[in-house]
Amino acid sequence: MRSVQEIGLLVKRLQHRHHRAMTAALTDLGVSLVQWDTLRHLHENPGASLHDLARLTFQTDQAFGTLATRMVERGLIERTPAPGRAIRHRITAKGEAIRVEGGRRAAEVLGWSLGGLTAGQRDQLGGLLELALTAEPPDAG
Repeated sequence: MRSVQEIGLLVKRLQHRHHRAMTAALTDLGVSLVQWDTLRHLHENPGASLHDLARLTFQTDQAFGTLATRMVERGLIERTPAPGRAIRHRITAKGEAIRVEGGRRAAEVLGWSLGGLTAGQRDQLGGLLELALTAEPPDAG
């Protein structure tokens, strides 16, 4: 029987493998994995705030603010005013083209890694990972 430490390490190794392969696959598009992930999340959450996008991409608000500024400067996203002091974000045509092509490449990377599993095994793996994510972490204090 595998220990929880072994399972945790396998999850981390797979995530690291995906990260490296996705980074390589996106290089010639001129975007990092976190930039492509931002475009993907913005497509799924139109008009998302900076805070929302930071949370979705596992960034701090400050780090994401810097990233968003670079993406605006490169013409990948636009900032649009919203009610009050809120600023919302929108994908540009250039960003959308990169999002679509990056998505195609992501499917290739993930297919290479997970394609050997049957549809039933993928469903089972997804269900088990979702179940693991529902567990509350212990207090760190």
